[in-house]
Amino acid sequence: MPDSAFSAGSAVPGSDAHLPDKRQVAASFSRAAASYDAVAELQREVGESLLARLPTALSPRRWVDLGCGTGYFSRALGQRFGDAEGLGVDIAEGMLRYAGARGGARYFIGGDAERLPLRTQSCDLLFSSLAIQWCADLPAVLGEARRVLREGGVFAFSSLCVGTLGELRASWQAVDGFTHVNRFRAFADYQAHCAASGLELLELASEDRVLHFPDLRSLTHELKALGAHNLNPGRPDGLTGRARVRALIDAYERFRQPQGLPATYRVVQAILRKPLSL
Repeated sequence: MPDSAFSAGSAVPGSDAHLPDKRQVAASFSRAAASYDAVAELQREVGESLLARLPTALSPRRWVDLGCGTGYFSRALGQRFGDAEGLGVDIAEGMLRYAGARGGARYFIGGDAERLPLRTQSCDLLFSSLAIQWCADLPAVLGEARRVLREGGVFAFSSLCVGTLGELRASWQAVDGFTHVNRFRAFADYQAHCAASGLELLELASEDRVLHFPDLRSLTHELKALGAHNLNPGRPDGLTGRARVRALIDAYERFRQPQGLPATYRVVQAILRKPLSL
């Protein structure tokens, strides 16, 4: 294939002590492929907001939907950019199979954002919505973006930071000392790593988006259907006893609002551009 985007290297899953092992992430999201879209209203809203933030003059020859999941935004990018070649990249094989059956990108390939199987200076747009919060090495993600983008190319991403699911975290803290809620990096870390990335920072902001649920079971069911339930190292093994569940429900009820039980997502939105050579 002329001007191929693919490199010979393959992605290697990685992990650290604070974020989930990406093999577990891949397995969890693979299992959730069929149920994901039915409960992904927030994910669609966040991705659509990111799409709206793309520079209006952007006209890529090749775009990448990084962490493409079910391919919802691969299809949106395909519609927006017409004849441009599109690539969907994800670590979850189940998601890739699901997305590939629905189209939107020319290719759907397995790959890790920290070590992309893409050639240097082969793409004009990396679009990644609510995926890189699962990556332990943000500088590596940014370094890969700088490597694979052509000059003037754009890396647009949304992610999650500290403050996400704070109500659930605080409720569990009132019950026991285990890690029951996924950890996320601080917004200050996004600021520092983006500033040091060698990419031009066009926009970086955080905002709270709050969902409301009638009861705790509805929230935990949605997290499981998304594949985003507790994946952290240090999580308790085995089933949660009835007494602890009752205590958790009682603790979460303290946060109840007229609309229901709140679940806050602290969303990071970023637009970066690879500088032109002098």
